[in-house]
This record gives sequence, C-alpha cells and structure tokens, in this order.
Amino acid sequence: MVQCQKQSQSGHSTRKISGIVRMEYLWREFFSDPSQWWDNRSIKKSPKYPDFRHKSTHEGLWIEGWLNPTWVKSKMATKPLSQLQSGGGLRSWILNSGNGDSMSKLCEEGPWQEALHTMELMVQQNTRAPINAYVGLLKECARRKDLAEGKRVHALIVQSGLDSEIFLGNTLVDMYGKCGSVLDAHQVFNSMPEHNVFSWTAIMSVYANHGQGEEAINLYQKMQQTGIRPDKVAYIVVLKSCARIAALELGKQVHSDIIKSGFEYDVIVGNTLVGMYAKCGCIEDACQVFNSMIERDAVSWNVMIAGYAQQGLVKEALALYGKMKQEDVQPDKVTYVVLLKACASVAALEQGKQLHSDIIRSGFGSNLIVGNTLIRMYARCGCMEDARDVFIKMNERDVVSWNAIIAGYAQKGLGTEAIALYEQMKQKGVQPDNVTCTVLLKACASISALEQGKQIYSDIIKSSFESDVIVRTALVDMYAKCGCIEDAHEVFRKLSERDVVSWNAMIAGYAKLGLGKEVLALYEQMKQEDVQPDSVTYVTLLNACASIAALEQGKQVHSHIIKSGFEPDVIMASALVDMYAKCGSVEHARQVFNKMTERDVVSWNAMIAGYAQNGLGKEALALYEQMRQEDLQPNYVTYVVLLNACASIAALEQGKQLHAHIIKSGFDLDVVLGNTLVNFYTKCGSIEHALQVFNDMHERDVVSWNAMIAGYAKQGLGKEVLTLLEQMQSEGRKPNEVTYVCVLSACSHSGLVDEGRHLFDSMCEDNGVTPTVDHCACMVDLLGRAGCVADAEDFVKRMPIQPNALVWMTLLGAARNHGHVEVGRRAFDSIMKLEPENAAAYVLLSNIYAAAGRMDAVAKIRKTMKDASMKKMPGCTSIEVDN
Repeated sequence: MVQCQKQSQSGHSTRKISGIVRMEYLWREFFSDPSQWWDNRSIKKSPKYPDFRHKSTHEGLWIEGWLNPTWVKSKMATKPLSQLQSGGGLRSWILNSGNGDSMSKLCEEGPWQEALHTMELMVQQNTRAPINAYVGLLKECARRKDLAEGKRVHALIVQSGLDSEIFLGNTLVDMYGKCGSVLDAHQVFNSMPEHNVFSWTAIMSVYANHGQGEEAINLYQKMQQTGIRPDKVAYIVVLKSCARIAALELGKQVHSDIIKSGFEYDVIVGNTLVGMYAKCGCIEDACQVFNSMIERDAVSWNVMIAGYAQQGLVKEALALYGKMKQEDVQPDKVTYVVLLKACASVAALEQGKQLHSDIIRSGFGSNLIVGNTLIRMYARCGCMEDARDVFIKMNERDVVSWNAIIAGYAQKGLGTEAIALYEQMKQKGVQPDNVTCTVLLKACASISALEQGKQIYSDIIKSSFESDVIVRTALVDMYAKCGCIEDAHEVFRKLSERDVVSWNAMIAGYAKLGLGKEVLALYEQMKQEDVQPDSVTYVTLLNACASIAALEQGKQVHSHIIKSGFEPDVIMASALVDMYAKCGSVEHARQVFNKMTERDVVSWNAMIAGYAQNGLGKEALALYEQMRQEDLQPNYVTYVVLLNACASIAALEQGKQLHAHIIKSGFDLDVVLGNTLVNFYTKCGSIEHALQVFNDMHERDVVSWNAMIAGYAKQGLGKEVLTLLEQMQSEGRKPNEVTYVCVLSACSHSGLVDEGRHLFDSMCEDNGVTPTVDHCACMVDLLGRAGCVADAEDFVKRMPIQPNALVWMTLLGAARNHGHVEVGRRAFDSIMKLEPENAAAYVLLSNIYAAAGRMDAVAKIRKTMKDASMKKMPGCTSIEVDN
C-alpha cells in the first residue's frame, strides 16, 4: 500500500514537473514574439478563459497561473507589450471578415468563446459587425446543437438591429431547427418581414426533419399561394415529406409541378421522386421515373433497389442489382446493406452468400456497417456458423456488431451461447447499450436462465439503462417466462410508462403459467388505464380463455375485437377458432372459420383439431378433404391432428390413407409424426403396422418406445412388452414414469407377478423413477388379479405415498373378484373418506356381500344409495352393516 502511494505521488510530481516545463516554454515563446498572441484581458468574463491565447495553436496563458515560472510577473512589469494584439485584434478580424464560413472555421478551430464575447462587447460599444460574422456563429451553434449559445447570438442580432435581414432570418430558422427547437424556428419565420424561397425551404426542412411531414406539406402549399416558385431543394423536402406520411396524391401533384418547372431531369430530384413513389407503395410509378432518368448515379440505383426491397420484391431487387453491374455502375456500401437486409427478410441464404462474395471482391468486406449487416443476414437465415465467421474476421467491431451476433444466437434459441458472447464482449471492454440488454434478457427468457438474467439486470443498473422502458419491459418478460411472476409484476408496477408491449409481456407471463383468470383481470386493468390492446394482446387473451375453457370471457374478448375495429387477421382468426373449439363450441368455431377471407394451414389445423378434440373425427376427416380440394398443402401438424382423430374413432382405413398421403407428400418421418402413427396403429389394434413404422423411424425418443410398449400391453402381450423394454434399455434409452405404467399394466394383464414385482423394485432402485399413484395402482391390480389380495392390501398399507380413491377402488375390485369380504369392507371405508358419493364403490361392495349370501347387507347398501340419491347429500354417508 505504501509503495502504491509512493508511485502515485511520483506520478503526480512527474505531471507537475512536465506542466512547469511546458509553461516555461510557452512564456518564453510569448515574450519572444507577442504579436502571435491575442490579449483577451479586456473581454474575458470568467477566470477560466486565458489572458493570452496563441493565434495558431490556440494554447492559453494565465498571468496568475499556479504553474507559471517565478520570473513571469517581473518580466510583465518591465517588458512593453506594444506588439501584443488585444481583443481589438480579434474584433478587427471580425470586422474585416466578409465570410461567414471563415468565422465558422475560426469558431470550430479557435477561440469560440472569445469570438462570441468579442461580438457581445462590440454590440455594447455600438460597433456593427458584418452579417456574415453572425452567420458564422449561427452555423457553429447549429453544428454544436448548442441552443443556449444560439439564443445568445440571436439576442446580439436583435440588439444590432439586424433581425430584419432575410439572410440572417433564414440562418436563424436553420439554426433553431438543427438545435431541436421547432417552436423558435417558426417564431423567427413568422417575425420575418419578408420571405424568399430559401426562407420557406428552411422552415419546411425544420418540420420535415422533426417528423412533421404534414406541416411541411402545408407550408409548401402556402408558399405556392404566395406566388413564390419552389426551387430544387424545396421540391426535395416536400417529396420526402410526402414519402414519410405516404401522401401519394400530393406527391403526384408535386411531380407535375416539377415537370412544369424543368427540374424533372435533375438526378437528385429524380432520386427523390423514385423514393417517394416506392415508399408510397407505387413501385410501378417509381420504376417508370427511374427508367425515364437521363442520368443515374449509384444513389438512383440504390433508391430503386430499396424500393423493391421495401415492398418485399426481393427477386426484383436482386435482378436490378445484376443490371446495375451490367451497366458498369459500381455498387457502394448502401447497395450491399439494402440487398443484404432484403435477403434476410425472406431468408434467401444462397443469394446472400453470392452478395457476400461480391462484397469481398468489391473491397467492402472490411466495412463495419456492411459486416454488421452480413452478420444479421446470416443469423436471420439460421446460419450462425457463417455469422460467427464474419464476426471473427472483422477488423473492427462496435457494439452493433456484438448485438447482431448475440441477437442471432438468441433468436435461434441458443441463449447459453448468447450469454457467453456477452461475457466476451465485456472482457473486450465494449460497453453494452440498451439493445444489448434487451436482447440478452430475451435470451435468458428463452432458456429460463433466471440467475443469468438477474446478473445481466445487475449490469444494466451499472450501465444506467435501468430506466429505459424497452429494457424494463424485456425484464418483465424475462421474469414472467422464468416463472417469477411476482418479480415480473413488481418491475411492471414500477414502470414509468406502460405501453401495449409492457402489458402484453405481463399478460403473456400469466398465460404461460395457466393463470387464465389473472390474465383476464389484467386485461380489465389495461382497459381502465386506456391502453389500446393490439393483435398480440387479443391472441394471448384468446389462448388464455382456451386454456381454462372460459367460453363466456372468450365471447367478450371476441366482442371487444369487433368493437375495437380490428379486422381479425389470419393469426387472430385462427386463435378465435382454437378458443371456441377448446371451449366446446364447435359451431362458433366453424362460423369464424367460414367468415375468414384468408385461411392458411394454421387456420385449417385449428378447425380440424377442434373437431378432433370434441370427438367429431368424421367431421375432421371431411374438413381435411375440403382442405385438399382447395389445393392447400397440409403440414405435419395437420397429419398429427388427423391421425389422433382417426385413433379416437378407430378409423383404421382412413388412417392408412393418411399414412399414404404423408409418404407421397415427402414428409420425413420425424419423431413427432412417427410417434403419432405408432399410437394410431396400436389404438386401432394393428400392432404389425405400428411395429413397421416404429422400425422405420430414423430417431426414436422415450415417447416412441412408450407408444409401442403401450400397444403391446393393450394386446395383452406381456412377454413382448418385457422384451421391448430390454431392447429400449440396451439402446441407451432410459424408461420414464409412463414406461413403467405401461409395463406394469402389461404384467398385470398377463399374470406376470414376479416380473412385475421385480420391475417395480428396479424402477425405484436402478432407474431413479419415483413411484406415483398410477404405478401403485398397477401393482395392486397385478397382485389382485393373481389372487394375492392380502398382499395387495399389505402393499397399499406400505405405499410410499398416500393412496387415492383409484388405488382403493382397485383393491375393492380385487376383493370382489376373489370374495374377500373383510378386505373389501376396509377398502370401501377408505373410499368413503375420500369420495363419499362414489356410487361404483357401493355397487362393488354390494356385489361382494351378494356373492357371500349377505342379502340383508345388500339391502341396507341399496337403501343407503337410494336415500343419498333422493336427498342429494353432499356430505359423508355412513352406513352400518352387521358383521
């Protein structure tokens, strides 16, 4: 610690010595030739401004400077400074300057504050500076976006009586616009005694640059009414405003004015016309203007290519790029950025790779912006290896580069890799921005990485992005998707402003947890706060209603959709179909389906599934036939739904036809589709077909094995089930809870008692599967079917979990089958404690007594059942039967 302090003191001393040496040098230079220095003492208003400043290097000297050599003051007293130029030297320069750009250069490179102070002093002394000097100062204020200093210059102009000068007025309008004060700009414009075309263009530009296109267009029309003819710049400004607000008709009128004024063939005006038509969606008009241009530069081609890309016409954009090269027009970085974005939008990987090759040949491979766009293109196309390769080879990387590669991994569901890249980013000293934080929180949400999400949130606080609404909304989403709904709600509650995205994140969080009632309550609160739901909100709400079968609330949401003026798009309409179907209202689902002006495969799947889920297998198959007649290609979800429908009604022949369609359509027999086929064939009793599909599958998961095992078990083929279980384990696939339910059931139906006992023990000891009630019920059934009723009762007593009514009913059934009156009575009493109105238990006990000849007990049971039914007693029913 002492050593560190010594080093720190030594460093400070070194810097101090260095400063003294520098001051020694400057003062000697000052006294050797004072004419090279300005004397600012008469105009300085603050001690922080130097007494003397060098005219070329702009270095400053202070007479009272604490690093000054001791001889300076005595030298000042004896040395006459007749050669030294005072503030009057700067004043003289200003007075003699006739060029505002020179003043701007002086302000930019030299004594900005001294120049401004000198101007103020001149005004106080009634010395009039040239207009261009003020113009130079205003330009510097605009460059610096320094509104306060701009207002100081404006005040000097007013005091000098120059506020009526039209040139200064135009410059003031421009300065205020660039400093962000539209109101001040408009006030200056209104106060001007006269306007020329530059005045109108300046104020139009202010509004256009601040996103107020309509006002810019209104000003253009007023300018025409005053009889002032627009110039080229005015046309460009108004065309850009038309493009921004998609004012096509006015844009066409401006085009007509341009033709009359003779600016039609100006390349910049032509480029702006192409852009206006393209952004208004009139790509044919844009193309017509483009083709009629006498002169075209790279910007012309870029605007036309961008026009095609913005309309989703990627093939046309790429074709125009090819023509551009044929005409020997060199593409620039803008060309490549636009085309790469277009390829990314439609995942056109091959075309993107070809562009990558062209970029390397053109020498733009090292361009930072092009590199970032390449990363995004490959990421959007799902090629993270290529994206990573571009990223690694970049000579320069900024935060946008890191964001692009991190977002690519996050969007592909590779949240772990995205988080690892973030750690590398920090190690490289790259400061994350709000985009980084948002992307990372989404990555954590996608993989439920709660702890990493909390760590990133800690970094966000350090980076001062905590108050960013978008970041905090992503935090809400992360907490919600990680199941921390209380933390999500706490962040949500503290949001300074809650937009529809924030509400959607919160609503989706509750929906994911199946909290349908809370979702609907949150929706009501959202309406109370006057936040207008969007399509995402309504889709989430409909899904929530479907999850809890809340038909009435679903109808209300449907009503709100209609009242809000939403024309349900294909996604929302499909969600409506799904909601009605899952709520059991197939008729409403079909009504929505029939009214859809556009239907995609998701819509058909929703309606087909609706029929299937409600036991209407024939209707599901009929709708499938209609779907094929309308030439819409089914996807694998369609076939999964239909096969499950066939399985539910044992429609073997129809299922076989579907299997044939799957093969003809070229669908790969993936795990989900293969499992569905196996399940269908086993439920229809065609074990041979099920086995054939099972053997043909390229990949099998535990569900595949369970489906096949369940099929054998259903057929009572216990030994085959055990063989399949051994094969499953030999192939490295670990059985799960469902597997053992199927196997134990098969053992029960096949009378394989010892094998069943062994499997139950190995399930716990060897495979770590914790017994469930279903496993225990299978064991009770296994022992009961084999006549080991006492062992079955003993097993129930020793169960590691509390027996439920199913277990006791299984024991009661075994007692009836083998005439065990006492075991049956004890099982019945246990059932009554859990389900006092279980009629089946009464019937089974009655059968046991009847088989034992206990007709008096049978009569009492029947009377009890009759009385309970008549009185509909909700509580416990107690009966007394003599032993």
